[in-house]
Amino acid sequence: MKCLSVSQPFANLIVQGKKTIELRRWNTNFRGEFLIHSPQKIRIDDCKRLKINQKSLIRGAIIGKADLYDVKKYKTKIDLNQDLKKHLASKKFQNNKYGFCLKNAKAFRIPIPAKGQLGFFEVKLKPAKIKKSQIITDLIDEEYRYQWIGRH
Repeated sequence: MKCLSVSQPFANLIVQGKKTIELRRWNTNFRGEFLIHSPQKIRIDDCKRLKINQKSLIRGAIIGKADLYDVKKYKTKIDLNQDLKKHLASKKFQNNKYGFCLKNAKAFRIPIPAKGQLGFFEVKLKPAKIKKSQIITDLIDEEYRYQWIGRH
């Protein structure tokens, strides 16, 4: 499956559905579902600007997935600034000309440790070996916790 490394805090914002355009300097013909990798590096200035606690961010792992359904080409900085609420980028990224339009973002409950690469790269995930009895037990436990929390 395809995967894309996105620096934190932007990887988190994507999987939370708060960032729906990912800015890049390069275009792609790829469309479809892809994994979102969070590299080790955190953009501290962006964390401060967006008021995000950097200690809570997961690094060095695949943290979710999203669908890339279109690529928007920005011809002027005015066009780029009109989508500011969708890409949340600072002014130093004004040279990026392509906006990857994203939808159906979802965070993984358990991050998958992985090393990133530049551009879209292939990741082969091994299927999990889970027994049906374990799934049923997990569902019952989760329902019990939900009911218990709802009463307090």
